[in-house]
Amino acid sequence: MSFSKKDHWEKIYSTKALNDVSWYQPKPEISLDFIRSVNFPKEFPIIDVGGGDSLLSDNLIKEGYRDVTVLDISQNSIERAKKRQKESSNKVNWIVSDILEFVPKKKYSIWHDRAAFHFLRERKDIEIYINTLVDSLSENGRLILGTFAENGPNRCCSLDVTRYSFENFENLLSDKFSILRKENTIHITPFNTEQSFNFIEAIKK
Repeated sequence: MSFSKKDHWEKIYSTKALNDVSWYQPKPEISLDFIRSVNFPKEFPIIDVGGGDSLLSDNLIKEGYRDVTVLDISQNSIERAKKRQKESSNKVNWIVSDILEFVPKKKYSIWHDRAAFHFLRERKDIEIYINTLVDSLSENGRLILGTFAENGPNRCCSLDVTRYSFENFENLLSDKFSILRKENTIHITPFNTEQSFNFIEAIKK
């Protein structure tokens, strides 16, 4: 039987609680800091790619951001987020899609991705992602990207990942982006283990 990414993630979000996955953060401080520091007007559109039932969209809405989109391959993850947010969920644009099949209908000022991109292993998939990213970002739009660092885990959720050093990011993105900010951070999982992440902010050339 061939592997189905969608089935894999639907199962995870139907069997594991919010704080029973390694990527859980009670408050996504590093992502919020990067988004705030861009200092765009709060009506500028933001997309959180692979956001699932992360608490990032909850916090963005609370802070007054008015055009927030969450994209995830898992319907279950989005339904869980909607249920948690209750009436506030109406303030978020929800999209169920594999990022490799996503056709944007608008331009975004900020494209945020924490821990989705590193699941792409094939060169062609990485190229599709980057092309979609470039097409989706507005002029002067910002990419905020967080992946496992070169000394981070090499697997997550029973899947292999691609780890990125800052040099790897430069090599991959320099044709289309200029990197403005770099930061390594240690994420403490709900299981009290450490994961090394590299985050960048980049501007489209």
